[in-house]
Amino acid sequence: MKFLAITLIPHLPDPITGILKSTTERLRDVVDIAILSEELGFDGYGVGERHERPFISSSPPVVLSHIAAHTSRIRLFTAVTTLSLLDPVRAFEDYATLDHLCGGRLELIIGKGNGTAQAELFHVTVEDQWERNRESYELFRQLWREDKVTWVGQYRPSLENAETLPRPLQQPIRVWHGSATSEESVDLAAKWGDPLFSANVTNPIDPYAKLVCHYRERWEFYGRDPADALVGAGTAGYYCAKSSQDAMKTYRPVFDARLASFRKRGIDPVFHSLEDAIERSSALIGSPQQIIDKVLRYHEQMGHEVLNINADGAGLTRAQHRATLELFQSDIAPVLRREIPSRSFPVAPV
Repeated sequence: MKFLAITLIPHLPDPITGILKSTTERLRDVVDIAILSEELGFDGYGVGERHERPFISSSPPVVLSHIAAHTSRIRLFTAVTTLSLLDPVRAFEDYATLDHLCGGRLELIIGKGNGTAQAELFHVTVEDQWERNRESYELFRQLWREDKVTWVGQYRPSLENAETLPRPLQQPIRVWHGSATSEESVDLAAKWGDPLFSANVTNPIDPYAKLVCHYRERWEFYGRDPADALVGAGTAGYYCAKSSQDAMKTYRPVFDARLASFRKRGIDPVFHSLEDAIERSSALIGSPQQIIDKVLRYHEQMGHEVLNINADGAGLTRAQHRATLELFQSDIAPVLRREIPSRSFPVAPV
């Protein structure tokens, strides 16, 4: 199994202290944690894309470029690139440039994104969001592979023998399709032979496992070898301590503060207690062995080879956050790497 640390860069008061860091401090934290993730042995680090509060992740290429300058090995992921909102030509130019700056360590996770505010900002509707996502991806894919492109679509001006520069370093780049609730993204991934990354965050595992199953069915429908399908999955939270009692004691105030925040915003939480979240959600809270057992149990349903954990550590001190990431790599990752075989990530071009 391979492991990613991912952030959507939420910018909120600390759930325990109530302190709100400046934007500068928050972004510097993201870079520092990426550097730490490489130091500890994570395979990848991902930065999401959101265009509304409480997130400040509107420009992943810029953030990932800065991380690229401070790292040398770890693969860099977008999580997700919201192609339904973006001009695919501009997105290609940004990521082709980043591909060179990071030495070919870039991988994309694409998706339509979510949230009404960002859809309104870019004038995307519920009715056209999936078609925009499909069209943008298919053009993006063509731009990456062909030096000159002729293309006609619905949502951006046509192209006639258009040249886009710089040409990327990786040929081709691996693109994952982020999947949360809809079969459209699943089918698009299967159609093009791309890997799938299940969000696996908000709800119990069942709906996510059904979408992964549908992906595998569509993969075969398009005439592909079932053994070639590749799946990754997210988690709803992570905190590990040597004993489950210590893990629960430290993480409970963080979880309770999150529940209070949901209720303040009028959101009815899916999981109403920490115990409920540990039992039914994908959250990995507990001792190393408890977390290993849960990942293995979920793997039986998802068949995933890649797992991401939340990189932020909100509500934890720096020492607590570092300690729990270290514990993941020392006590959890080696067992899961051994128990769940996974294919190698692409090798960065020389």
